[in-house]
Amino acid sequence: MRVLYHLPLSPFARKVRLVLAERRLPFELRLEKVWERRPEYLELNPACTVPTLVEDSGLVVPDSAVICEYLEEAYPDMTLLGLNMPERVESRRLVKWFDEKFFAEVTRNLLWEKTMKQALRLGAPEAGALRAGYANLKQHLLYIGWLAEHRRWLAGENLSLADFAAAAQLSSLDFIGDVDWSVSPAAKDWYARMKSRPAFRAVLADRINGQAPPPHYADLDF
Repeated sequence: MRVLYHLPLSPFARKVRLVLAERRLPFELRLEKVWERRPEYLELNPACTVPTLVEDSGLVVPDSAVICEYLEEAYPDMTLLGLNMPERVESRRLVKWFDEKFFAEVTRNLLWEKTMKQALRLGAPEAGALRAGYANLKQHLLYIGWLAEHRRWLAGENLSLADFAAAAQLSSLDFIGDVDWSVSPAAKDWYARMKSRPAFRAVLADRINGQAPPPHYADLDF
């Protein structure tokens, strides 16, 4: 059985979980507290980040971007990068947008400050970081809404890795109740379509000790 090392609210681990589920590839989840820097895990992934995928063969694939590219090559019966070159380019552009820009401007400012920082007892959340995170989230939601209004899916006519990259970031934030979906009805409708997919079931069933998501988190009808 392939194994995916993860943290429950890591958007990058969630992205890989969603992609594996969409591809109907079975896997076992293993919690990895990366701050403990276990020697055994460092041997698998010297960067000590999640996710890390370990295949049945023993092949170790670290980093969500590397894992998603690997899955495209290893399981070519399904592509999540697009069916033509323009879609593949746009999908890659948007994956980079959500993995890097959205994460740096939004998720890091909110998720890190409100959950990880407290869990590691590193002090109270910084008000400036929270303000920046919420302000940036509004702009990103408007952009997602614009994409959803002009295209069937974010990168074009076909569901792609871009949709999963965006949904992974938003699902982590939605779990802690930080997404104001009233900002963009189009973004909300797109996300409702995403979380209605069978691949989302396990993510929506996630629960973390001492922290419950808002009622709408697992509600497919919002």
